[in-house]
Amino acid sequence: MRVIGSLNESKLHADLKRLSAPAGSEFEVGVGGYVVDAVADGLLIEVQTRNLGAMRRKLAALLPEHRVRLVLPVAATRWLEKHHPDGRVERRRSPKSGRVEQLFAELVSAPALLEHPHLELEVALVEDVECRRLVAGKAWRRRGWVVTGRRLVRVLERRRFGAPTDLLALVPPGLPSEFTTADLAACARLPRRLAQQAAYCLFELRLAERVGRDGNAHLYRLARRPTPG
Repeated sequence: MRVIGSLNESKLHADLKRLSAPAGSEFEVGVGGYVVDAVADGLLIEVQTRNLGAMRRKLAALLPEHRVRLVLPVAATRWLEKHHPDGRVERRRSPKSGRVEQLFAELVSAPALLEHPHLELEVALVEDVECRRLVAGKAWRRRGWVVTGRRLVRVLERRRFGAPTDLLALVPPGLPSEFTTADLAACARLPRRLAQQAAYCLFELRLAERVGRDGNAHLYRLARRPTPG
């Protein structure tokens, strides 16, 4: 029997799975040749800690007959915990802070997935801890510190997206009527790469259209304006 996620379940995955499933859910249930994290009243719930695009084939097998909710954890706050060989534990807060818009980075490999009426994506903004241990000869960029796992501290916020138009809630107010990805990055305070991924997803889902160029950059215009409030 195949799995949607990973048989080598991490602590973060296990914790978030339990918190994402409603009371009375069944866990590790075989459905259509796959093992899913939880089933609640016919809804398949899966915590996805890997690339969303890698699931296209598996989702194609399940979505025709089942409703699926994919929970995508994003670390809004992350603590880096180093476990030294002498037993000391050193902890500091990561300068990186994830946002709901990170959904676009996951969706960019398969934006059309959100068009399926049986699929719902849930972004779970979390506080977590990344554990590292010193292993000689490994991870030279981290000077031998290897990530050994992540664990959940708490869920800060959940946002659900059940249709392409739900993504318009992530379009920042004040965005020009015609904009480049540089405009989107500046207005939403996003890294340029993430703004490019957002624009691509909006374009592929027909929520934005390309209306020209500003130098080498595409000019976009929203096909639908986000609803205020």
